[in-house]
Amino acid sequence: MTGHLNVVGALMRRGLNEILRVPAGALPGVIAPTIFMLGLAAVFGKAATLESYEGVSFLAFILPVGMLQGAGFTGAATGVNLARDIERGWFDRMLLAPTPRPVLLAGFVASASLRALLPASFLLIVALALGVGWPGLLELLIAAVLVMGLAAVVACYATLVALRFRTQQAAPLMQIGSFIAVLFTTSYAPRELLAGWLGTIADVNPVTHVLEGVRQGFVGDVTWAQTWPALVSIVALVAVFGALAVRGMRRQGR
Repeated sequence: MTGHLNVVGALMRRGLNEILRVPAGALPGVIAPTIFMLGLAAVFGKAATLESYEGVSFLAFILPVGMLQGAGFTGAATGVNLARDIERGWFDRMLLAPTPRPVLLAGFVASASLRALLPASFLLIVALALGVGWPGLLELLIAAVLVMGLAAVVACYATLVALRFRTQQAAPLMQIGSFIAVLFTTSYAPRELLAGWLGTIADVNPVTHVLEGVRQGFVGDVTWAQTWPALVSIVALVAVFGALAVRGMRRQGR
């Protein structure tokens, strides 16, 4: 167990070192959600005067969306980095090590989860500076857990794509998955304001529960009724995509 934890720690440090050595590589995942959030708040800010928003500012309403988008960018970047390692042959050498495949995946996923806190923290600072109310420590803790969880889900999905195509040219496919998952939720309007078909998709989309869980504190109070579906959704998504990613890693070299 100690050896496995050392491997996970080493892979986490390797992923985090990329931010220190190439900080520009982390900028797109930070800047893009911020620009998206500020642009939508400027254009559609008056929509919050509708009764369905319950008096919450539009900026506070979409801030959690930006956090999840940042988590998606971070998770997708993990897949892109893996594809780069595959192209350079480094990943094939890693597979020769006497380390179980789930341990290798855990290192990639844990690194993505930690790095997802960077864009989420930056978005929070910007939103607080623009007048969004302080949500509370418990609310922020729940939001951090869910953001890290979604980054882990996307990292597993992006790993699966990288193993399938083995090239960085598959990066758009890695990014579009998380973008669509977040888009088809109650991302920009409450459930009652969504078109019929979009509302139906949002009802069955597990990421909707994750988004509503992150929104607690920014929109309304924290409740167990909104927290447990978000946590269950994250655990289920990690289990499904993690199992598929491990299966893909075990099939490498066969």
